[in-house]
Amino acid sequence: MYYENLSHISRDTAMPWQFKVPTLSDQQSEKNLKEHILTSEPDANIDINSQAKTVTISSRASEETFRELIVAAGHNIASA
Repeated sequence: MYYENLSHISRDTAMPWQFKVPTLSDQQSEKNLKEHILTSEPDANIDINSQAKTVTISSRASEETFRELIVAAGHNIASA
């Protein structure tokens, strides 16, 4: 069997996740969503653009974690 050497990949590497969130409406909704996410994942790096309706998050947490947080904040996530 062939095993690729993955020792150069850190398990602590932050993974970037991007979500299309059509329910983002303005800067206040950006601020509220960012605060909501940071309450649960304070180390996340979050970029929210209400005009493009995108949320980009770099974090060690899973994609599912952020999907749940976005929905819990009252937003919808568009299918890819």
